[in-house]
Amino acid sequence: MLEIPESIVLSKEINESLVGKVIRYVKANQSPHSFAWYHGNPENYDELLSGKTIETARPCGGMLEIKAEDCKIVFTDGTSIRYYADRNKAPKKHQLYIEFEDDSALVVTVMMYGGIWAFTEGEFKNNYYQGAIDKSHPLSEEFDYTYFRSLYTDKCENLSAKAFLATEQRIPGLGNGVLQDILFTSGIHPKRKMKNVEEEELLNLFSAIKSVLRDMVEGGGRDTEKDIFGEEGKYLTYLSRKTYLTPCTKCGQEIRKANYMGGTIYFCEHCQK
Repeated sequence: MLEIPESIVLSKEINESLVGKVIRYVKANQSPHSFAWYHGNPENYDELLSGKTIETARPCGGMLEIKAEDCKIVFTDGTSIRYYADRNKAPKKHQLYIEFEDDSALVVTVMMYGGIWAFTEGEFKNNYYQGAIDKSHPLSEEFDYTYFRSLYTDKCENLSAKAFLATEQRIPGLGNGVLQDILFTSGIHPKRKMKNVEEEELLNLFSAIKSVLRDMVEGGGRDTEKDIFGEEGKYLTYLSRKTYLTPCTKCGQEIRKANYMGGTIYFCEHCQK
């Protein structure tokens, strides 16, 4: 899934590999998906984007934004983005296909759900997108402990640690995937109520957000996700589908999992309280 580490890694790859390429042809919604969300009519994306040059890409929380002259293309969590140096190797089923004049292509598919938004700069209004742009990024200097502490209000006391980190866009792009290792590193169980988290533990949680996200980015993303070339990230997750029932790296007990808040959580019953 596209979360903070992946949005940073993929935007870097796009800046290195796609900048300067001219869009020749665009096909959106070729394989209709009930939960693929577009801005406006996807049939107009070819007219909107063809002839435009890719100028830059940037991460926006858990979203990825590509600037093509006066237009922008934004991909949200739930999208899978792949680049093919040879367009003939691109899959036939997709929710967005962008072909370049050098015969390469960028293909986007939607898994369970995801947004593919193409628009003329300034015309698109979306609270999640704007929040991802406006709010302090966890790896920025502005995201210090004072800022993090301000996110924890009285209304958060009865929230679980998972709900605090991953709901209400408190930290855009920090979702169910990356929070697993963050909570493991800080020693906090995902179901634990925030009112039972001591100040020192909050400080540890803040430090874990910074360090774990930095490690994920430096590793080229998580080993459960892939980059635009289809390669898995080199950051080895402590808690994920890959480590379920394996020994905890801290205590040796088996990693457990449970369904919680509409997703799967992984945890060590001994190390996370």
